[in-house]
Amino acid sequence: MNRPLLLLLPALAALGLTTQCQSSKPAATAATTAPAVTAPTPRAYRYETAPNDPLGVRVYTLANGLKVYLSDYKNAPRIQTYLAVRAGSKNDPATATGLAHYLEHMVFKGTSRLGTKDWSKEKPELDKIEALYEVYRGERNDPLARKRTYHQIDSISGVAARYAVPNEYDKLMGSIGAKGSNAHTSNEETVYQEDIPSNQLEKWAAVQSERLKEMVPRLFHTELEAVYEEKNRGLDSDFSKEFEALNASLYPTHPYGTQTTIGTIEHLQNPSITEIKKYFGQYYVPGNMALCLSGDLDYDQTIRLIDKYFGELPAKPAPTFTAPVEKPITTPLVKQVVGPASENVMLGYRLPGKATRDALRLRMLDKILTNGQAGLFDLDLNQQQKVLQAQTFADLNDDYSTHVLYGTPRQGQKLEEVQALMLAEVAKVKRGDFPAWLIPAIVNNEKLGRTKSYESNEARASAMYESFIERVSWADYVQQNEDFATITKAEIVKFANDNYGQNYVAVFKRTGEDPNKVKVVKPAITPVPANRDAASAFYTEVSKLPNTELQPVFIDYKTDIEQDTIKPGLLLYATRNRENKLFSLFYAIDLGTNNNPLLDVATDYLQYLGTGQYSAAQLQQEFYKLGCSFAVSSSQDRVLISLSGLDSNLEPAMQLFEQLLNNPRTDAAALKNQVAGILKQRQDAKLNKGVILNQAMLNYAKYGPRNPFTDMVPEAQLKTLKPEQLTALLKSLPTYQHRVLYYGPREVAGITNVIRTEHRTPAILKPDPAAKDFAEQPLKDKKVYWVDYKMVQAEILFLTKGDIYDRTMAPTVALYNEYFGGGMGSIVFQDLRESKALAYSAMSRYANADKTGRSNYILSYIGTQSDKLPEAMAGMEGLLTDMPLADANLAIAKQSIRNSIATDRITHEGVLLSYERARRLGLDYDLRRDVYDQTQNMTFAELQKFQQAKIRGQNQVILVIGSKDRLNFKELAKYGTVQQLTLKEIFGY
Repeated sequence: MNRPLLLLLPALAALGLTTQCQSSKPAATAATTAPAVTAPTPRAYRYETAPNDPLGVRVYTLANGLKVYLSDYKNAPRIQTYLAVRAGSKNDPATATGLAHYLEHMVFKGTSRLGTKDWSKEKPELDKIEALYEVYRGERNDPLARKRTYHQIDSISGVAARYAVPNEYDKLMGSIGAKGSNAHTSNEETVYQEDIPSNQLEKWAAVQSERLKEMVPRLFHTELEAVYEEKNRGLDSDFSKEFEALNASLYPTHPYGTQTTIGTIEHLQNPSITEIKKYFGQYYVPGNMALCLSGDLDYDQTIRLIDKYFGELPAKPAPTFTAPVEKPITTPLVKQVVGPASENVMLGYRLPGKATRDALRLRMLDKILTNGQAGLFDLDLNQQQKVLQAQTFADLNDDYSTHVLYGTPRQGQKLEEVQALMLAEVAKVKRGDFPAWLIPAIVNNEKLGRTKSYESNEARASAMYESFIERVSWADYVQQNEDFATITKAEIVKFANDNYGQNYVAVFKRTGEDPNKVKVVKPAITPVPANRDAASAFYTEVSKLPNTELQPVFIDYKTDIEQDTIKPGLLLYATRNRENKLFSLFYAIDLGTNNNPLLDVATDYLQYLGTGQYSAAQLQQEFYKLGCSFAVSSSQDRVLISLSGLDSNLEPAMQLFEQLLNNPRTDAAALKNQVAGILKQRQDAKLNKGVILNQAMLNYAKYGPRNPFTDMVPEAQLKTLKPEQLTALLKSLPTYQHRVLYYGPREVAGITNVIRTEHRTPAILKPDPAAKDFAEQPLKDKKVYWVDYKMVQAEILFLTKGDIYDRTMAPTVALYNEYFGGGMGSIVFQDLRESKALAYSAMSRYANADKTGRSNYILSYIGTQSDKLPEAMAGMEGLLTDMPLADANLAIAKQSIRNSIATDRITHEGVLLSYERARRLGLDYDLRRDVYDQTQNMTFAELQKFQQAKIRGQNQVILVIGSKDRLNFKELAKYGTVQQLTLKEIFGY
């Protein structure tokens, strides 16, 4: 174990402050005596560091016990922040499950200063509501009494809401240009996140410290309804039900299995504000929390600012948790889950917690099985196509960890066969039947993966909060990566034999109607006022805090991207990686499945092929040894071939890949299995509600029955395909006109020579072949298309066709989206979720096309309980018809756009990919410049003019997916001609 270094921070020079002492004796020539002046000495803060830390993290502990993790990374003038609390679902009282998660929602509601117009009037009403909920909980066996009490709660909530400022937290974060405002709760933790401009750090600190001082249960019953909807979404997720069944069997004593993060329906319907306040007071204390910041920060100034705001939080004892001890599992436990999605089997093993050597062994064993390239599951099951798909993952927690094996069957394959195949791969590990080079290669690739991920402030800050939640010092956390590299093959073999026997749980997910389907019943809720233009005194106070002005930096494609000619007609576009030794190389070809539907099959076929002396498995192993990987993907109008990894191995990796692309070894058996797999995937897609709504129905509405989604190789043609047809298509790809993009540490002249030598192309590149033209439907008739799917909720998409893409609309569209339907501070979210409690998720946006000549579309979504469908549809339609005016929201939307663009930096390979996006839109400059320059002077009248011309009253098609026996067809008929679509109609097979 390495001991952390304790350092003393002088910090005077960094702040430009010095101590200057003058003598108390007058100068001989002075007429008067100047008093001695001593500048105050800034406080010095002790901090801990870790040896060999790539992030340069400093860990401070404030006097009240609050941990602060800081990492300076000047990729952009932004800071990723996490506020981590050691309070997760395992800490919920057994009689009030879901409490930690519901508290997470309430922390966004403000305090006695944030989110209120008049606290003196609001507080008495909130106290009444709290008392009534205690009465309500005690009336479980008296439905009539509960109904009367809830009516009182609803009525008083309306009174209290008059004094509330809904979403004021979101408005404040939006105004400073924060992005990714969110939070999550899991077994061990509740974590709040913001990505903020670095010049807004003080405002962030003022707001975050304020909401840690107290929890005010504002707008409680409407937010509870949003949690109900979140519960219903879980009830509609077969995977969630499957994972819950797995944990319930693995952990019959520990809260990991006895309670879920979202909570039971019984507990959700009988909440206690008093218990939530008690929980907040117990767990949201400085010694149980950490702030984790990574980005463009000054260590000295940042810790002083944090201490200024968070240091005033009173110190309290941090709660403890005694983990129940589970009894050993001695024989396999088998569970069955039934639902509409496709079948699969999930196996789980219970193992020690994350801060142990065994957790490192688990991580290693998991990568031996699945690493995406050379794992046993990757090569023996997926590449050999013995199953449709198989993978593993490690769910690491403090007290115990779970190793999950997950597989989906091929057509006609039993789940028990998939189970046996997965267990056979585990048995190989127990016998040591894997190559000796695999563990060192895993260590190397894990290191490369971390290096790449640490180009992201989100990943850097996440590592910090994981260390805190894990209860290990930062030095020990960093050391875990070194310890991981010391694991031996013999150690893994022993670990597998000691821990992987008959001690597992198997959950078989069958396709069918769930006989235990339940839902959270909709309560009667009176909408509360949105008070959009109201603001608290605290909001005004924070808004006035000073901050430096940051200027945007736009990409100049002519100077930020170097160009060179590899050979006539083949250009290189390159940007330098000055941060690490990794590279990304792309061949971008402007043809896709609209040119030839076989491209999708061919690019997928490549993963099953070998070349030269290498089999398909050996080839993947060679790439893995080099710390490199390749991918070939096809979309409607583009093929993107990519190679990435360690730049020092670029040449051998390119040689291998070019050999594969130009001389793939045909494999008839692999093609036969691939075709069978494609047909099974097509069947499974018809069981996936996300694919049904967002791909099949959406394409049907836009284009009609013949559309890019249904334009696939017919089953009969698939079954008669010859391997040579696909390899010929693959070989032809580099013969078409394309571009080469390189992001890496080499100078452009050097990389040009490498590509010129290794990239095999003909002397003259062919023009791209003609593509199919899928005519967009006019959408002039009002239609309601619906598909029957057994689910608790109904999901609804409103679709309107807009204009052909026009770059001059970009500023107006950006402001409209930010104001109307973009995030938690938008009009749509405030109205449909916060005010009316109609949905957990609701949004609306004007979606610009991604290519010239294509139409824009207005997409509006709401997911709601089926019995709330009339109110939900009317609510969304009302907003689309009459966009409310809220001056405060408009000002915030403008500030948000300005602050975001001023502090966003497009870096790394993002520069090249930004150029590719601009190129598709016919742009030769960074379009964000127009948005930044023009949105600030726009008025609501201009926004309203846009809305009335482009959105209001426009014909629309509405897409609905839900259970036939729950949908209100009389209500649907109000919006147009109702037509049921069959799966065959929208999938084309």
